[in-house]
Formats: sequence, C-alpha cells, structure tokens
Amino acid sequence: MLKQRKGDWVQTYKRKEFWPLDPRSEDVDIEDIAHSLSLICRFNGHCNYFYSVAQHSVLVSELVRPSEALPGLLHDATEAYMGDIVRPLKRFLPTVKEIEEELERVIFEHFGIGNYDREEVHRADNIARFTEMRDLMSEPPKSWNELEKYSRLLPKQRIIPVSFQESEKLFLDRYERFK
Repeated sequence: MLKQRKGDWVQTYKRKEFWPLDPRSEDVDIEDIAHSLSLICRFNGHCNYFYSVAQHSVLVSELVRPSEALPGLLHDATEAYMGDIVRPLKRFLPTVKEIEEELERVIFEHFGIGNYDREEVHRADNIARFTEMRDLMSEPPKSWNELEKYSRLLPKQRIIPVSFQESEKLFLDRYERFK
C-alpha cells in the first residue's frame, strides 16, 4: 500500500506532480527548475527590467569557487517549487523557512550536494544582489542595508538582463558543466 503524501501537489513544467510539503528526490527535475526560475522575476518584479532568478543563479554560480559552483547555481532552486518570498518578509515566517530548508535538503541530495561552503554561497548571493540592485533598480529612497560591506566586491561589469528563454538556456548550460 502506498503511503499517503503530506499536503497537496503542484504540476511542474514537465507535467509531474511535486509535493512541496513532502518532497522526494525522485520528483526533482533540473529542467523543471531551470524553466520555472527563468520565469520568476528577481525582487518580486520591483526592478526596471525583467531579470530572472535563473540568470541570478548563474551569476552566483560564477562568483564562487569552482567547488561551490553547483550549490551556487541551485541556491534558489526551492523557488521553482514554492515560489519566492522577499527577504524582509521571509525572516518573519519560520514555518516557510522550515519548508524551504527541507526542500533544499532534498534538492541538494538529488544533485549529490552534501557539505558545501554555505557562507561562500551566501556571500556571493549578496554580491549578486547588490550588483543587481545597482544595475537593475531605480535609485533607492535611502541607503541599502549592508551595501558598504559589499560595495568594493561588486563586479565592474554591468548586468544585462536576457529573455526568460535565454536565461533558461544559460542555467541548463551551466548545469551541464557539473555532470
């Protein structure tokens, strides 16, 4: 007899059932992740141009050491299955954070990621975030928290947003390097 799964499922791009409250490694699919992240806009859409989480993930993957590049690429993969919640809100939603952590554990397990340097990926994520804010958002109403800490680390090269189709391709091409 099959065990009842917890919660309900969402349909993925590849026509699969995915249970966010009961994730299983065998349900994870890189094409589902790439496609979904390519259609999710960073900053909850509050930027001047459409800029996908997939393109952001590729940038983070390029900002870390090669040994951390796959975790960098997949650091936001949970958003493919549960959507994105902006940082200022997420810290006040502990249950959502728990769901996200379990989902990340299953996704990383699927891709063979065990121990990795979380601090380095987090640092690269922040460098990417401030670079994206500099290049893709309007002038802020006041100074961004932590900007001084990262300002000297921001790449000089400006970000050029690409279409969702191109960002999906960039994500999958980057993933192919790790197979």
